[in-house]
Amino acid sequence: MTDTSTDDGTGGGKPNSQAPSRSFINQLEIDLRLLGMLGAFIVVCIVFNVLTDGRFLTPRNIFNLTIQTVSVAIMATGMVFVIVTRHIDLSVGALLATCSAVMAMLQTDWLVGFAGMGLNTPMLAWIAILGGIAVGAGIGAAQGWLVGYQGIPAFIVTLGGLLVWRNVGWYITNGQTIGPLNDTFQLFGGINGTLGVTWSWIVGAVCSVLAVLMLISGRRNKTRHDFPVKPLWAEVVVGAVCVAAIMGLIWVLNSYTIPSRVLERSFAARGETMPEGFSTGYGLPVSVLLLIGVAIVMTAVARKTRLGRYIFATGGNPDAAELSGINTRLLTVKVFAIMGALVALAAVVASARATYHSNDIGTLDELRVIAAAVIGGTALAGGLGTIYGAILGALIMQSLQSGMAMVGVDAPLQNIVVGGVLVLAVWIDIVYRRRLGGQ
Repeated sequence: MTDTSTDDGTGGGKPNSQAPSRSFINQLEIDLRLLGMLGAFIVVCIVFNVLTDGRFLTPRNIFNLTIQTVSVAIMATGMVFVIVTRHIDLSVGALLATCSAVMAMLQTDWLVGFAGMGLNTPMLAWIAILGGIAVGAGIGAAQGWLVGYQGIPAFIVTLGGLLVWRNVGWYITNGQTIGPLNDTFQLFGGINGTLGVTWSWIVGAVCSVLAVLMLISGRRNKTRHDFPVKPLWAEVVVGAVCVAAIMGLIWVLNSYTIPSRVLERSFAARGETMPEGFSTGYGLPVSVLLLIGVAIVMTAVARKTRLGRYIFATGGNPDAAELSGINTRLLTVKVFAIMGALVALAAVVASARATYHSNDIGTLDELRVIAAAVIGGTALAGGLGTIYGAILGALIMQSLQSGMAMVGVDAPLQNIVVGGVLVLAVWIDIVYRRRLGGQ
């Protein structure tokens, strides 16, 4: 077994006087880009917390920040695959509007009365969601077919899609705002659907255990295949940080208490009287739980499946991938279909959060999604990218926008800052990779 540890008390192997000393960060094997993003996020939070007199880092604002990030973060996980394969998708915001329009019409018009279903029939929401995902995946696959099999550049196909699908959504609804939406559907919007304090702690504990088990499994796999492993103390540190981050987030979300008047209405609806002095928190939003599920699935696809290996191999060297037997054209269709399905899921969150469909939903989301993926470390040259990086990138982007809104920065200037941050992120990525190549 190959081990990177020496006589440092970790029990990893014999002393090796010729082995170069490794820094604390190197022994933890943490990506410097990830550390840079975390540092940038912390700086953004501290600056806006000072500028807003402590209002930015309150439980209420952190709760709002999480639910505002979800829709862009879900799409950013799919954009990682698209950019890794050396393509781009400029149509995601417009496609979100079409998927949202379809799901809204399914709930309020097309399916109402069918098989005795009313607006708030729970099954109606699930049928609408499945319908939206089918539409999103189908449109994504069609765009992927044009790119992969017809040789049209993805930039042109999706630029056309940006114009087409925004207006298809407008025609589906005749330009009208559609709502209110199904009660079950609205559970995915954030404040309308939360797990409560107890279940949030349970989910946090389960996620913490899963994180630790993943670290243990990864270490065992490396050991089994004679790959170098981190010192045991480094694994413990990483695991402790992960658990602290998860449980810390749950604690903050549980600290955001439900207003008394809302609790009173809830008790009254059940024919009960609220106990004097009773209070409880919102807990983990269902939409954030959905994002966690998407992140786990997409990470598993990227790291554990043949499809994921093909995606990164194709992005690294398309010609070599095709010569090795990978059907890169079909792979392109699959990647864009996945992107379309994730856009539909994001449409569920975005429209449920608003409680209605509007024709401007998803406007400029293509900018935010691409920026989140690039800030998160996805290389525009292809072949490199991480799911967790894209989610962190989406969180940084939303923190910037929310902070500027709280400070009173005008919307046009907010978009100027977002565009500037995108260009800066690409420049930093280019410089970073040049330096790595020169080492």
